[in-house]
Formats: sequence, C-alpha cells, structure tokens
Amino acid sequence: MSRERRGANFVDAKFYRHCCACFQYLSHFTCFAQHFYYTYLNMSTLDQIKEEICDIGRRLYNRGFAAANDGNISYRFDEDRIVCTPTGISKGFMKPDDLCIVDMEANQISGHRKMTSEIRQHITIMEHRSDVKSVVHCHPPHATAFGMVREAIPQCLMPEAEINLGNVPIAKYTIPGGQEFANAILPFLDQSDIIIQANHGTVSYGPTVEQAYFLVETLDAYCKILLLTRNLGRVQYFTQEEAADLLELKRKMGLKDTRMDTADCDLCANAVFRDSWTETGVGQRAFPPPRTGDYVAANDNDIDRELLVKTITEQVLLALGKRE
Repeated sequence: MSRERRGANFVDAKFYRHCCACFQYLSHFTCFAQHFYYTYLNMSTLDQIKEEICDIGRRLYNRGFAAANDGNISYRFDEDRIVCTPTGISKGFMKPDDLCIVDMEANQISGHRKMTSEIRQHITIMEHRSDVKSVVHCHPPHATAFGMVREAIPQCLMPEAEINLGNVPIAKYTIPGGQEFANAILPFLDQSDIIIQANHGTVSYGPTVEQAYFLVETLDAYCKILLLTRNLGRVQYFTQEEAADLLELKRKMGLKDTRMDTADCDLCANAVFRDSWTETGVGQRAFPPPRTGDYVAANDNDIDRELLVKTITEQVLLALGKRE
C-alpha cells in the first residue's frame, strides 16, 4: 500500500474516532438532559403543586370549609400519579412532606402518612373527565345546609352564580369512602363542575387546585346570600329573557352550561336535574321556582305563607316578652 493511501486511512480512522466520541458525548448529554427534565424539573413542578395544595388547605380551614381534619384535595400531576392530602390531618396546618402519592388504582406509592380514605372519588372524577386535574372536597356550611334539607339550589338570581356555577346538583347520600360513594356523583359529572353531596358537603373539580377551590367559595357565598334573603321575603328571579341573555354571554365566554343544549328548557326552574329528585328527595320548598313555563309553583298566591307564619310568631313572642 502506498504511503499516501496509508496516510489517508490513518486520517479516516482518526476522523471516525472523533465522530464516535462526539456521538457518545451527545448521547450522554441527551440522557442527562432527559434525566434532568424528568427528575429535577418535574420534581420542581411537583413541589409547586404540593405548596399550592397546602395553601388551598389553609384557605379551606380559615374560611370554615374544613373543620378539624375534614376535607381532602388532590392533583393529577402525570398520567399515572396523583398527589393528595392524607387522612387524619388538619388542612390548615399541612406541610408539603405530609402529602401522599397514589396511582390511578388507589395504591399509595409514597408518603409517610396514610392517603385520604375518599381517594376513589377523586380518581373516578379524573377518569370520567379528562380535563380535570384537581379535586377539592370540603364542608362549606351554607352550601352543605342546602344538602342537609335537600333544597335545590335556585337559579336565575345572580349573574355571578349563573356564569361561574350554572347547574349545581345534589347527589344522593352514601357512606363516605368506597366505590359506591364515588359512583353516587357519576350522573352529574358531565353537567356540572361542583356537586353538593346530601348530608355531607361538596366536591368540586377543575384544571387547577385553585379553580376547583374557587367553585366552593363561589357556591358557599351564593348560598349564604340565599339564606339571608329567605329572612327578608320572596326572591325576585330573572325573566326568561334576562336568563337567556346571561346564557348567551356565557356561550361567548366559551363556558359550558347544560341548559344551552336542553330542548324547551325552563332556564330558571332547575329543569336539568329534576329527574333525579325522586331518588335524592330534593325539592323546591324554601325557594319555589318562578311562575313561568310549564312548571308552576303549587302556591299561586304571592304571599309566602311560611314566612308570614314565622313573622307573626316572632311578633307574638316579642309582645309576650315585653308584657313580662
């Protein structure tokens, strides 16, 4: 072989070794980058989620939505894993290290505390609604009161409630925990983002922990206002035209409302969920619906008889007290 050819072979071999070294370096770098992304950045995101869950827990506790060890919160941070609050801990004093990691089969993967006993309900919601990342369950007093007496949440009274809440159903009572408890809310998951659980509390869900929480705050504030108005007199509902205008605004905002797709829907009479009332015992006793459409209140009289009796009784007791 000529000297020139041997020299060319040497250069080719040297170039080849350099190329191999470069590819090897790039391969290691790629592996490192992937490891950094999936481990450190993902961990950083998980840390942020844990901090947010603890922050929402404090808000629930401070507002009286979760007394003592009540309530639970979860967030699905990847396809197969959920971070959730543990059982037996005050939501107002949690630390990120207190939280648990579970899989979609309700098996606990990590955490020194035991996961919430109601995790199956969270998983059921997330499996049924692919858009849901977070679930918040708690016991907001005013909203829970409506669930105690099985009183349907009236509609067409406040623009904020119409836009931000829409239809709010009351699910039947079942013993908390277990799959039967989780399945009790299935009939309503596609129609609402917050559900009152009869004789229990509320469960709300959304793309973030804060958005799921805001639904609770909005609903309880609305229920508080409703209870205040009950002592003043009969509420004045929107007209069908005013209700329709709010639904159209909601549509333009890209928000969903089952009433938009329900034929011949009486917008202000809870028509969407009325079929479920027989099983749950829900009715419209404290807040009779407006007298429009096909559904007419049993009492055609403008006098609120229950309120009238209450007022007369209070005045009599007051008079008797003064005489003593």
